[in-house]
Amino acid sequence: MKIKAGIIGGAGYTAGELIRLLIHHPEAEIGFVHSISNAGNKISDIHEGLIGETDLSFSETFDLQEIDVLFLCSAHGESKKFLENNQIHKSLKIIDLAMDYRDESEDFVYGLPELNKNRIVAARKIANPGCFATAIQLTLLPLAANDLLQNEVHVNAITGSTGAGVKPGASSHFSWRNNNISVYKAFEHQHLAEIKKSLKQLQNGFDPAINFIPVRGNFTRGIFAVAYTDCLLSLNEIKYLYTTYYQNAAFTFITDKNPDLKQVINTNKCILHLEKHGDKIMIISIIDNLLKGASGQAMQNMNLMFGLDEKTGLQLKASAF
Repeated sequence: MKIKAGIIGGAGYTAGELIRLLIHHPEAEIGFVHSISNAGNKISDIHEGLIGETDLSFSETFDLQEIDVLFLCSAHGESKKFLENNQIHKSLKIIDLAMDYRDESEDFVYGLPELNKNRIVAARKIANPGCFATAIQLTLLPLAANDLLQNEVHVNAITGSTGAGVKPGASSHFSWRNNNISVYKAFEHQHLAEIKKSLKQLQNGFDPAINFIPVRGNFTRGIFAVAYTDCLLSLNEIKYLYTTYYQNAAFTFITDKNPDLKQVINTNKCILHLEKHGDKIMIISIIDNLLKGASGQAMQNMNLMFGLDEKTGLQLKASAF
């Protein structure tokens, strides 16, 4: 019997990607896609990449008793309101793609499989990580696991315009974003809290600053993050630590070649590249912000929660050309 999924907040980019993945998932089916603003409209009229793939329409109502897993894809702050205002049966699994529960309050488990796989398998409620947080944590987890984050960490990361959401704004409008880049929320990005929490989980007492400079890119999707910090180990020793840490990771890979963003677009992969420069280790991390940074990771978590191979429905080809 297939897993029946419901989606709340179905009109945004992350929901559109999640619908696409669920349509083609061999062990799941969509029960409803709820959207207040688009109730009654065909899903493919809004998510036009799904023309010919589904005849479903957005629903005005929903029945939580008829689904096995609920994906919350609304804006930050709306997930908590929804769960407070609706009766949730005890067997329903919940995956929140907003940031409402990333502090792991109310029995939510932080859904980064490379960190919490065993806890995710046993969880009923998952807080899906942020996109920048995913890319940056995957650069640093092996260092934290070996107590090697002793000095400040510096991170520069550029993201595509889809990271700003589907609603147009001054900094996502094509005429402003095209052929343009800009820094925003320097040193103060909201994902820093979850990054630090995860690092402390592996390296007790982690306290060094993470100097994070987020950049708006002039492309639609993907995150290219570069992190560096002091480390006296040799490059081969560091590569061994990373290879060992990620040896059972389904989607995180180490490459000796300098990577480019197109290698991960349209996939659930994270590709890491390591370089040693003097006493510093530099780690490049690339992900698709809408997949490994959002909907793909949510499906990876669903697979783990229901006892499936975590790659199910996620073996996607990169848009490399």
